[in-house]
Amino acid sequence: MLVREIMTTTEQMNPATAEIDRLSTIDALRVINREDQQVALAVERVLPAVALAVDGIAERLRRGGRLIYVGTGTSGRLGILDASECPPTFGVSPELVQGIIAGGYEACYRSVEASEDEREAGAAELRVRGLTADDVVVGIAASGRTPYTIGAVEYARGLGALTICITCNEGTELAQAVEIAIEPVVGPEVIAGSTRLKSGTAQKLVLNMLSTMAMVRLGYVTGNRMTNMQPRNIKLRQRAIGIVVSECGLTESEAASALEAAGWDLRVAIVMIRSGAGREAVEEALQRHAFATAAAIKELKQGQS
Repeated sequence: MLVREIMTTTEQMNPATAEIDRLSTIDALRVINREDQQVALAVERVLPAVALAVDGIAERLRRGGRLIYVGTGTSGRLGILDASECPPTFGVSPELVQGIIAGGYEACYRSVEASEDEREAGAAELRVRGLTADDVVVGIAASGRTPYTIGAVEYARGLGALTICITCNEGTELAQAVEIAIEPVVGPEVIAGSTRLKSGTAQKLVLNMLSTMAMVRLGYVTGNRMTNMQPRNIKLRQRAIGIVVSECGLTESEAASALEAAGWDLRVAIVMIRSGAGREAVEEALQRHAFATAAAIKELKQGQS
């Protein structure tokens, strides 16, 4: 027998879109656009919680921990997307930021909705990955009541891992289960209950902030340049040349030569140029400083003085 629950904000009917099926295409799009404009404002209201989460994530990653996103459906896919973009953008190991979705890989491209009801399954997945107290687990659920995600963060908190959630309702069971609750309330969806819309957008904005600023705090960005980027194709190699030009004041030809000498490792090239040290010494210094270029440069320069 199903128990009738109080309707959450994300499940409510939206009066602004009640007749969207009768509007012209352009008018319907204007309505959607107006609703979407509320998302950034909702995220703005929770920035203090986001900042607290960023600092907590950076501190755990410095200790050798990992950032692990857990979710189901759209929320799980967004976590996997954010995790998958960290290695090419910031030059980090794929193990550092991970995404877990209920239903496994198949759920990335096909709905596996029943899997979200398995409260123990989220904890079991973290157990398989050898979760420790140094790790961070971010539970992502628009409703804030998904059993799979709640079970995961409860298990993580019990081990002493830092627990965070991103949900688009206030005062949910998920928020009560974590240490830091990020709750951008975006209001009823354009299509009632379809949280891939405003809620999904809000979650993506917050995830962008969490991963980007954690990597900035770890030293993987200089100014606003992706100085730890992995230039693995023609486009990214050209971008790497531009970064070296801006960062080190070289011509494009000089930058390309420096990158070739560094094996097209942007991090190595920048530290070699800025410190004057050879490739082997630079690679060793970067290893000691978890590939933070500024720290490696500082050490090598101090060794020369």
